[in-house]
Amino acid sequence: MTMARTWQLQEAKNRFSEVVDKAIDEGPQVVTRRGVEEVVVISMAQYRKLKRRRGSLVEFFADSPLRKAKIDLERDKDTGRPVNLEIPS
Repeated sequence: MTMARTWQLQEAKNRFSEVVDKAIDEGPQVVTRRGVEEVVVISMAQYRKLKRRRGSLVEFFADSPLRKAKIDLERDKDTGRPVNLEIPS
């Protein structure tokens, strides 16, 4: 896959079919508006790959490099400060 090509919005609108073809054949195509990168056009195959679920949350934490870290998860016993809820006269 080559580096993403950048298109100005007007050019992308005028050559949309080419933008789509390049997204399919070459990879993501970046569209700018007033010099600011706004959107990326990608192929459906790339989109599906990005959206694919990669396991459960449990599996994510189980595979974490921090799983063996000794992290203190004890909660502080401090109950906070007293609050006066009386309405002043």
